[in-house]
Amino acid sequence: MRPSFKRLLVTVTAGGLVAALPSTAFAQDIPDISKLSGFIRWGGVALSIFVIVGATVAMRIVSATAARLSARFTNRRLLVQKLESFTSFVLYIATTLVVVGLSVRLDPTALTVIGSALAFAIGFAMRDLVAAFIAGITIIFDRPFQVGDRVQYAGEYGDIVKVGLRSVRMNTLDHNLVTIPNNKILTDVTSCGNYGALEMQVGMDFFVGADQDLALAKEIIHEACITSRYCYLAMPVPILLKQVLKDDFVAYQLKARPYVLDVKYEKPFETDVHTRVQAAFMKHGILPPAVLHRQVAERRGVTA
Repeated sequence: MRPSFKRLLVTVTAGGLVAALPSTAFAQDIPDISKLSGFIRWGGVALSIFVIVGATVAMRIVSATAARLSARFTNRRLLVQKLESFTSFVLYIATTLVVVGLSVRLDPTALTVIGSALAFAIGFAMRDLVAAFIAGITIIFDRPFQVGDRVQYAGEYGDIVKVGLRSVRMNTLDHNLVTIPNNKILTDVTSCGNYGALEMQVGMDFFVGADQDLALAKEIIHEACITSRYCYLAMPVPILLKQVLKDDFVAYQLKARPYVLDVKYEKPFETDVHTRVQAAFMKHGILPPAVLHRQVAERRGVTA
């Protein structure tokens, strides 16, 4: 038993020596915490707490003042909000600079460390901006669309009003200004309706019952398109017909593809044609593909 105990003691002691006396190469890999702590001014750290508290109070005062001014001068509300944002931004930057100046000894080594960290942070934050800038140059030369084109992108539909180096701006039909980063444009599918031309094809769908007069329906739709003041008559007006299943009933879909003379009249053109087609359908007894029209016909004593 005693020899085994001696071996165990030697092993434990050897392990203790290895842990207590690391090699010189291993010791060189351990950072000197005392040197890092030498960069910090502990008295300045305590003073920085009061600076941060003061800056927080100042920001709350600015926010409350801006709210009162916005409520009193409603016509200058946007200007007040811009000034509030700018003042808050200045306070953030000033507070950060003061806290760093009070808490860190700004010798060449500290400046090198801080500069490296800032360079990394700025580079990481600007990677999307650089990607958008390169994509903007590609869009300018490749020209997938032009200013004034009517474009559909990511569920948004409207006119391109500006193509910049960072982003593309679209004015939707609801008069909302949408800003799209250039790098998003290049990676997604974009649909352009006119590509530099004023006129654009506008698709319009009409549905009628399977037992209705299809020839008359086509004639009515065609006439409503070509007689509209928004129609671009230099282009043909095809009327396409196909059988579809509409609300569990067999129906016929008539798709008109006229051209509007200017893209800005797209929606008035659609409204004009649909209104006159509906009136003509009612006048000539052309009924939609639904059970309702059959019940109405039966009540009137008409065989559907």
